[in-house]
Amino acid sequence: MPKDLRRATSADVAALAGVSRTTVSFVLNDRGVGIPDATRQRVLDATARLGYHPHHSAQGLAGGRSHTLGLVLRQSPEQVAGDALLVETLRGFVTAARSGQYRVLVESLALGIGSYGDLVRSSRTDGVVVSGPRSDDEELAALVEDGYPVVIQGSLPGVRAPSVDVDNVASSRLAVEHLVGLGHRRIACITNAPLQYTAASERRDGYKQALDAAGLAYDPILVAEGAYDAASGHRAIAELLRSGRPDAVFVASDVVALGAIGGLREAGLRVPDDVSIVGFDDIPLAGFFDPPLTTVHLPAYDLGQALGVALIDQIAARHVAARTLLPTEFVVRGSTRARSQPQRSGP
Repeated sequence: MPKDLRRATSADVAALAGVSRTTVSFVLNDRGVGIPDATRQRVLDATARLGYHPHHSAQGLAGGRSHTLGLVLRQSPEQVAGDALLVETLRGFVTAARSGQYRVLVESLALGIGSYGDLVRSSRTDGVVVSGPRSDDEELAALVEDGYPVVIQGSLPGVRAPSVDVDNVASSRLAVEHLVGLGHRRIACITNAPLQYTAASERRDGYKQALDAAGLAYDPILVAEGAYDAASGHRAIAELLRSGRPDAVFVASDVVALGAIGGLREAGLRVPDDVSIVGFDDIPLAGFFDPPLTTVHLPAYDLGQALGVALIDQIAARHVAARTLLPTEFVVRGSTRARSQPQRSGP
């Protein structure tokens, strides 16, 4: 093969810069502690001139790193497939990863199905983001205790790992206060997931706080669990209707809310004429529901990007805030209305 068509190698860079291949490796893998700035610059100039692109696997071996970030989703593949915000979150995460010259590996693992600890213990990734933590996730606590780079999407009290999240409690409280302000008093709640998931329990807590502030009693009969998908919302609303029709329902997930709206229609009830519905997430389709969904807007792209930046900083041993909360926004659309007052009969 003619030399001008041959792909440049680290040996070519070393020869042009007048240094050893080891020096080239140290500079390109950012391990050149003690290497003079002038030497470092000669290596970088030679790399640019030759158009040399180091092989990622070789880079990882030379630097002792995989240059890969892991994103572990604590859900089943079926639940992940129905996650309408995942694309935006992943897009933000990948943007941050690429800015730091990392690749991304995504694992979907429901609790009890497989292990994700070996992703960092076997050096397949340099660190992991664990999304959707559960209070009973012992593997996550063990990874953090062993000192591996871990960032939590969500929160897990008692585990000393940086977390990036929204304020689920305050955002849910605001959503339920909206229903209270419309005059609704029998307000039900459908969680986004089983309450072992910390985000689900936090959103339920925000619902309870809003009821308490309004002087309304919390009734467990008015609370049903969702499981991330629309089918679980359909089942949950049927369970709630067996105990009597609520005035309104706070559904802690837009996807779950879609199933709940379908269940209400099957029962002959109209949204919002008979039952007001508030969701959470503001998925891209929320504004095109029938009716358009009043919901809490979660900044999915910004969340993914903040997770990536936090993990890269932790891998580099830079300071990372213990807890980062991104702002949400309450979006009022057509799925809520003021409670209709029953008309009096007779003269």
